[in-house]
Amino acid sequence: MDIFSFRAEEELNRSGPLAVRVRPKSLDGFVGQEHLVGEGKPLRRLVENDILLSLLFYGPPGTGKTTLAEIIAAETKAAFVRVNAVSSSVSELRKNIEDARQRLASSGTRTILFIDEIHRFNKAQQDALLPAVEQGIVVLIGATTENPYFTVNAPLLSRMRIFPFEPLTIQDITMLLHNVLQSPAANLQNVELTQEALTHLAEMANGDARAALNSLELAAALAQTNEYGQKIIDLALAEEAVQRRFVVYDKDGDSHYDVISAFIKSIRGSDPDAALYWLARMLEAGEDPLFIARRLIIVASEDIGNADPHGLLVAVSAAQAVQMIGLPEGRIPLAQATTYLASAPKSNAAYVGIEEALSLVKKRPGDRVPVHLRDASYQGAKSLGHGKGYLYPHDYQGHFVKQNYLPEGMKRPRLYRPSSNGYEVSIKKRLEQWERLRRKDDTGD
Repeated sequence: MDIFSFRAEEELNRSGPLAVRVRPKSLDGFVGQEHLVGEGKPLRRLVENDILLSLLFYGPPGTGKTTLAEIIAAETKAAFVRVNAVSSSVSELRKNIEDARQRLASSGTRTILFIDEIHRFNKAQQDALLPAVEQGIVVLIGATTENPYFTVNAPLLSRMRIFPFEPLTIQDITMLLHNVLQSPAANLQNVELTQEALTHLAEMANGDARAALNSLELAAALAQTNEYGQKIIDLALAEEAVQRRFVVYDKDGDSHYDVISAFIKSIRGSDPDAALYWLARMLEAGEDPLFIARRLIIVASEDIGNADPHGLLVAVSAAQAVQMIGLPEGRIPLAQATTYLASAPKSNAAYVGIEEALSLVKKRPGDRVPVHLRDASYQGAKSLGHGKGYLYPHDYQGHFVKQNYLPEGMKRPRLYRPSSNGYEVSIKKRLEQWERLRRKDDTGD
């Protein structure tokens, strides 16, 4: 680090954002991620034993990924080089790697190359890291808010240990705010938080430490100094500092798939309250309402099916309604369809049936249509024997006649097995009656 970079860092530590000034320097001051850095947990053991491995920190913003990388560098006495994937280039990476090589050769000091937002690196940039990581010239620590299995090249990913970071709990945020108010670096010794204000800041942070600290800093700036030289942050001031809670949701990333998964599983699990909650999460985050409507149509067939055939009609109608009226009113038919499907009897028999049928077709690709079932409507078809022996069901009592509708020689499969829920109870009884008729021999036994 040159003298200008050192002075810039010193200035940031003195007058930069609160989140920078109070960043902990050791594991003992780190708040949250107990599953990683708690006593006896894997990441703490690596640091305490001075074992440097290439790591990938994956989780939401403000959960301590950068802070923990800096702590690891400090506690293991490694050089720390930070690169931002948004602005970095391959040439800059190569220079950092060459510097690390010389540092290792001259002083034996290892280099931690920390790459923030590593998911933004293209394939060429990620590939440029491979030899240096493989040879141990650098210890790579990447941070990403995106699922690394979708955004990081497999060869690079295979050389890293993945550690998932979780949003901080309300208790974590509360502890963090308490610690900050007592930290000399924060310069907030004359600031007091009421319990209501503290709770509000912790809850509205949504697990993001940076958001909580930014809100605290703004509230402290807005607070008036009283006659005793104190600044009191009450609930009203905390609410003013936090105008709106940020909904964690990335329409192209993990949150998109995780929330829609929770939505579908809530409907499948017959929990309309949970389904409405996840629907609201998606709508509040700006999800495409037609994407939601399409998923409702799929759920109506896959998970409700013939247990309530009206479910598909409701879902399709909701999709059409959303197309016609858009948002915000479109939320209402989406909510209607969501609650209807979540409250409906469930059956996946149609879904299971088509999956088993597709599997059967793949195993028997050469099966031909029996002659009596072939198309006999065109001129010359009868001369080919098409339709010969076909029995027209409407000519028979109950509109049913014993007849084979499967390829010759195929043992009759049971692909559609109605459940004992909803309307499928009636379907099941009807199919059982027809099966009994099929099994009767020519003597009527």
